Amino acid sequence: MSARERRQVASDAGLSKERVVAEAVRLADREGVGELSMRQLARALGAGAMSLYYYVASKEELLDAMIDVVFEEIELPPEQTDWQSAMRRRAISARQVLARHPWAISLMESRTSPGPANLRHREAVTACLRRAGFPVLMATHANWVLDSYVYGFALQESSLPFDTADEFADMTEDVFLPQLPPDEFPYLNESAAVLAAAGFDPAKEFTFGLDLVLAALEPLRVPT
Repeated sequence: MSARERRQVASDAGLSKERVVAEAVRLADREGVGELSMRQLARALGAGAMSLYYYVASKEELLDAMIDVVFEEIELPPEQTDWQSAMRRRAISARQVLARHPWAISLMESRTSPGPANLRHREAVTACLRRAGFPVLMATHANWVLDSYVYGFALQESSLPFDTADEFADMTEDVFLPQLPPDEFPYLNESAAVLAAAGFDPAKEFTFGLDLVLAALEPLRVPT
């Protein structure tokens, strides 16, 4: 099919690159990115598979665009605040976005042709750290540590068998505690019982660890 014919087919289907990418993100959110194919995407859009190639030349280009959508949703570190508050807000936003798009976690650092939102995000993060007094190498260390924490937590969170503190308490009492006889696992049994009774919320672990990371990075900068 010629480029002109592909343009005509795409026009007839009411397609646009934004619509193609948005539908791809929706499918990945629902079924995972491993199940996403150009043929499946075309069916969801009510178009022929070949018409999609007018907007994205390959699956890799589609993935680049999808990851750019994810970066666009993450709040940039605000400029008019201290670096820890700015990076804290950015990290919390990233965690929330990755909870909506868990398929993206393993792809965030894999793109070799980053889109504009991806680059804007990385520039803003680097600028925040550099303006705070982190030398170039130390800013890179800080960025790497923070991203590793955010991505790692998001990955772990996406696989948990519960979503809320109430679900955690119910599962602890009904599933975990029966597997932890106190004579064999005294510390695990004690921890599970205390956490369930206290209404422990695993979601709050993110900010606890994040604040530890930010506090540990603070002495490594050279205040301007």
